Amino acid sequence: METRSARVRAYAKVNLSLRVLGRRPDGYHELRTVFQTIGLADTIDIACTPGRGLSITLDDPMALADNLVTRAARLFAEHYKVRGALTMKLIKRIPAGAGLGGGSSDAAAVLLALPALTGKRASLADLMDLGARLGSDVAFFLAGGAALGIGRGEELYPLPEPKPLPVLVVAPHVHVSTPEAYRLLQRPALTSLAEPPKLNVFQSFVWSEDFASGSGNDFEAAVFSLHPELERWLRKLERSGAHVARLSGSGAALFGVFPNQARLQGALPRFRSESLTVFSTRMLTRRLYRARWSASLREHAIEGTWPPLSRYL
Repeated sequence: METRSARVRAYAKVNLSLRVLGRRPDGYHELRTVFQTIGLADTIDIACTPGRGLSITLDDPMALADNLVTRAARLFAEHYKVRGALTMKLIKRIPAGAGLGGGSSDAAAVLLALPALTGKRASLADLMDLGARLGSDVAFFLAGGAALGIGRGEELYPLPEPKPLPVLVVAPHVHVSTPEAYRLLQRPALTSLAEPPKLNVFQSFVWSEDFASGSGNDFEAAVFSLHPELERWLRKLERSGAHVARLSGSGAALFGVFPNQARLQGALPRFRSESLTVFSTRMLTRRLYRARWSASLREHAIEGTWPPLSRYL
């Protein structure tokens, strides 16, 4: 039987702004965040061979237990009654546990690729429903570009996009405990989700064409109290010419957005002596994000469709 295969990219994200309102009755925190995809990416090779039964194998050099790639493939296969062999190879480049969404993006990449490869018709709403079962950030990577995230971050609305400016990502060899970061925030319980606090500064940031003005990450003070070196590197990004520098998610990765590539290149040598992994990349608009996906699945998907629609329907 014919094997269909593709090599796809799972792109990282940064949080241009992240506000934490308070604890919800379900134990999660109510968020207001602006997600932005960037060019840093993992690579996943996926091959599908029709057959009886279902087998899913993953070549993962990191040997992560309960990898989201495998979980996403199994969830999709069971939901759409896929039969045969799904063989995948994951090449990690996005640092794990850094606030860049690598695991969630890997899961979304599998959900986006499998409909085209298996000949199943999957709507964006269906894929987002599956993604929500895997993690709060997965839904964002099914859309890409710039988006407003509310709730746990899984409720998404597209935003007008900033220019695809250069981004310098610095990933320290530091582990930030997300539960500990939330605990240090000491957010009170929300008395009513129907009337959560209104964040005027965040609201004005979302409407502004200058995303450098009014952005913020509520985790920074808490995380910097645990890891002061992170604040030192963030200030270094600012001094090196970034017109906005932020912690991404709850960290530990930091990013700086530069006005042009020349300024970013000038900043790079300042970080080479530090104990950091450094990535030079840029923002990906929604149009470019989806164009890259179309190129990856050109052989199997109808061009211009989103999510990518299989040619084998």
